[in-house]
Amino acid sequence: MTPSLLITRPLPDAVTDAARAAFDVTVRGDTRPLAPDDMAAALARYDAILPTLGDPLGAAAFAGDVRTRILANFGVGYNHIDVTAAQAAGIAVTNTPGAVTDATADIAMTLILMTCRRAGEGERLLRAGAWAGWHPTQLLGFHVSGKTLGIVGMGRIGKAIARRAHLGFGMDVVFHNRSPVADPGVPARQLASLAEVMATADIVVIAVPGGAGTRHLIDADALSTLRPDAYLINISRGDVIDEAALTAALAEGRIAGAGLDVYEREPQVTPALLGMENVTLLPHLGTAALEVRTAMGLMAVDNLLAWAGGRALPNPV
Repeated sequence: MTPSLLITRPLPDAVTDAARAAFDVTVRGDTRPLAPDDMAAALARYDAILPTLGDPLGAAAFAGDVRTRILANFGVGYNHIDVTAAQAAGIAVTNTPGAVTDATADIAMTLILMTCRRAGEGERLLRAGAWAGWHPTQLLGFHVSGKTLGIVGMGRIGKAIARRAHLGFGMDVVFHNRSPVADPGVPARQLASLAEVMATADIVVIAVPGGAGTRHLIDADALSTLRPDAYLINISRGDVIDEAALTAALAEGRIAGAGLDVYEREPQVTPALLGMENVTLLPHLGTAALEVRTAMGLMAVDNLLAWAGGRALPNPV
């Protein structure tokens, strides 16, 4: 009998077609995350589920009848899944590492350049019809070449950001990581503490995994160690930063600016941030390229196919 598969939100056609070759596939048409009750019902109905960011898979989701045997997560981050509870219910969990690395690092560089060079502010000025023409002191920003970049979290994505910053912009790189990193890929210094990186760098990029261990890692105390002329960039998970503390630091001029692709309560954004010209706000574009999302989906399908065939899972969590 062909195993049943729920894909919780629309994915690129190539992914859906690959899944249909081996599964009886249901694709939700809704682009929003599943509601908790619907998630619990899906776990009772389908043999396999391909969940996406935000689908509620906390411990409570596994409390009822569970038919599902694999959660092939679409994405490298899986902080929306209680992996321990899933595994206790006999469910394997996989993710899609590697496929997201370069695209996410590119968004980090996009945020750095947009924020430091005031690109968003300049576009808003021009679109509003308020640009009076070039002059020597117009929208003077922060020159990033040759500056010091601090990276918090030196995994695949952190290393990819370091390569772009050092090789493309001649930036010095310092970083903080919870364990020693023998080969960061480019000349870089691992500093002893988060506070030391925050105090040393001109620009700090947050690239840690999400989850309980990193929630509010960047809190008011951490933000207080940034220099007033420093910039903060977040491409990890929104709740890694205490958004209220960040908003206060920006409003009080204690840091120069911020670039955010993720938010603590997505899709809601702290209203005060929306009115700040020194903040770049993107709608979670980290992996938003067709070939990248397709690669992520096909990696998830590979995990599903391995499970269906009784083979070792390529990317178990």
